[in-house]
Amino acid sequence: MDARDVLSRLSWRDLAHRWWRVAVVVALLALAVVWRLVKDGLGAPPNLELATAATFAGALLLRNRGAVVVPFAVAVVSDLALGNTSILVFTWSAWAVIGVAAVLLPRFCGGRHGGWKRYATALGFGLGSSLWFFAWTNFGVWLMGDGAWYPHTVGGLVDCYVAGLPFMRPMLVGNLVLVPLAAGVVTLVERLERAAQHDTVPAR
Repeated sequence: MDARDVLSRLSWRDLAHRWWRVAVVVALLALAVVWRLVKDGLGAPPNLELATAATFAGALLLRNRGAVVVPFAVAVVSDLALGNTSILVFTWSAWAVIGVAAVLLPRFCGGRHGGWKRYATALGFGLGSSLWFFAWTNFGVWLMGDGAWYPHTVGGLVDCYVAGLPFMRPMLVGNLVLVPLAAGVVTLVERLERAAQHDTVPAR
């Protein structure tokens, strides 16, 4: 067994002792799935989603590669209910890349208790994820289309991106608010942990 295996086992063992972190991530994941299923019926703006915020919280709370599956799981589970689209490979791969990027988040968040770096990273992650999702999935719309709406030319690609701007705006604005809120959830969980540890330390 090499050092990497040891660290991986220790990480999962640590999570087992702090099961509430996993519970919070599962709850956020479930909320993101349910929101995606009901938001249209509630009249919510298109592309306003919770998956990015849940991914950010998952990356910081789990602090291991398990966070990769959070956005992909939201997309897959909800698509099983909603039905797939012609650009399925682009939407799922966009979420997969966001999940992989989330693994790097703890390196930029200023240690375990965050501070201002955590919220700056949250803003950057929300911005970057939104722009990436918009760029990649709209490229898929242009590429996979039959050319009737958006000709397979540079001009057609530009028209496709311009037409997609109204759909990008709710996702971008939403993530600039929701991902920092997810950072606040992580901070709250950490403070509750420290309070619980303090309460269990015997007085001398």
